[in-house]
Amino acid sequence: MKILVTGGAGFIASHITDAFIEAGHEVVVVDNLSTGKEQYVNAQAKFVKADITDKETIQRIIMDEKPEVLDLHAAHIQVGYSVVNPQFDAENNIIALLNIMEAAKEVKTVRKVIFAATGGAMYGNKQTPFDETMKEQPLSPYGISKRAGELYLNYYYELYGIPFVSLRYSNVYGPRQNAHGESGVVAIFAEMLMQGKVPVINGDGSHTRDYVYVEDVVKANLLALNTEFVGELNIGTETEVSTNEVFEVVTRELGLSVEKQYGAPRPGEQVTSSLSYAKAKEILGWVPSVGFEEGVRRVAEWYKGEK
Repeated sequence: MKILVTGGAGFIASHITDAFIEAGHEVVVVDNLSTGKEQYVNAQAKFVKADITDKETIQRIIMDEKPEVLDLHAAHIQVGYSVVNPQFDAENNIIALLNIMEAAKEVKTVRKVIFAATGGAMYGNKQTPFDETMKEQPLSPYGISKRAGELYLNYYYELYGIPFVSLRYSNVYGPRQNAHGESGVVAIFAEMLMQGKVPVINGDGSHTRDYVYVEDVVKANLLALNTEFVGELNIGTETEVSTNEVFEVVTRELGLSVEKQYGAPRPGEQVTSSLSYAKAKEILGWVPSVGFEEGVRRVAEWYKGEK
C-alpha cells in the first residue's frame, strides 16, 4: 500500500515508517522538521518537508501522492504549553487535521486513517486503568484537541466512508525521543544525566504514568493497517510507574548515583494514568511485549551509543 506518514521524521513515526517499509509498503513522509530530524527518515521513503498547518501545501501533497492510508502523527504534544496557548494547540491538532481530511475526502484513494491520539490525557482523573467505555474528560487543551480529532474522524467516516483507527497511546518512550521539551520524561532524564546535569522532578514525584515502549506502538500501527475495526483503541500496558521510579531506573541503567531534585508541579497534569489494553488485544491481537526496565535499558544503550 501507499502510506503517507505525517511527522515521519519524529520519534514515534520514524520507527513506524521503518516498519512499514520493511513490510513492503511505499511510504511518503511529511514533516516540517520542527522537532523531527531528517536523519531519522528511512532512506527508502519519499520525504517532503512541509507543515500540515499550511492548508494549500498539505492538500496539494495529498492530491498529488494519492495515498491509500494516512498515518497521522504530526501534532503539538506539549500538555503544559497547550494550557498556556490553547489556540496554538488547536491550530496544529484540529485545523491541521481538517486540512488533511478535506483533501482525503476529495482524492478518494484513502482507504484508512490511523490517528495518533492520547490515552493518558483523554480520561481525566478516574480510577485506573482507563478503558474505552469511560467518558472522555480531558483536563488540558491537548487532550481536548485529540478528542476533537477523533470526533472529526468519525464525521469523515460517517459522511464520506473513510474508516479510521484512533490509537490512544499512553506515554511512549524509546530511542530517538526528543528530550528538548516537556514530554518524554525518560528521554529528558537520560539526556540530562548523560550531560552531567540533574533533572528537576515536577511535584513530589508520586504522579504515575503508563509507559509503553515504541516498538510496541509500532506493532499496533502495523496491526491497524489490516483491521476492519473503526474507532478508538488504548495502547498501553496497564502498569503505573511513578516519576520517582522512572528517575531511579534511568539512573541505574546509566550506571549513575544521583540525588533527586524537586520543583513545582505542572498545571493541567493528571495525578495518575494507566490504560487497559483489553480491547486492543481483542480487536488487533495486540499486547505489550517490552517491560519498563528492559525498555529503559535499551534507551540507555542507545544514548550511550549516541554520545
